[in-house]
Amino acid sequence: MTNDRREILRKRLGKLQRHYAALDEYHGLITELEKRKDLYDPQVFQTLNGYERAVLDAYLKRYSSLQDYLGAKVFPLLLESAGIPADRMSQVLAMVEREGIIESLQDWIELREIRNDLEHDYPDDLRAALSTLKICVSGFAKLEKYYRNTIGFLRGNGDPTL
Repeated sequence: MTNDRREILRKRLGKLQRHYAALDEYHGLITELEKRKDLYDPQVFQTLNGYERAVLDAYLKRYSSLQDYLGAKVFPLLLESAGIPADRMSQVLAMVEREGIIESLQDWIELREIRNDLEHDYPDDLRAALSTLKICVSGFAKLEKYYRNTIGFLRGNGDPTL
């Protein structure tokens, strides 16, 4: 890996860390809201104030950003840093699965599909959207694990200076 590529990876890891830190904070806020309200009940959801909806929207944005950034920007360079060739995205995902960074390709695809479902602002079927939102919020632990596995892989197999 060239110094330029190493610097790109270093910057991407910094951005990834910021996405994760924000997602973690929003997840904590949602956890607190869940203790007081059933956020996933359509009638309760309709009564959420602007701040509460903003927290949910911010969570979804960061969830999406973290997953997109991991897959498109970090995984390919992560593999390159460890000397593992992967040119196409299908190869990248197969390799990160093989290396134990993600649990399975199917899990990654399911997380992505859930995220894609939520990209649409409050679809006609609010109950279905809230069910998907709940799955997305409960998917935090898995996405967090993939983030931590990425960092662990880099420390164990990549450039320890990153």
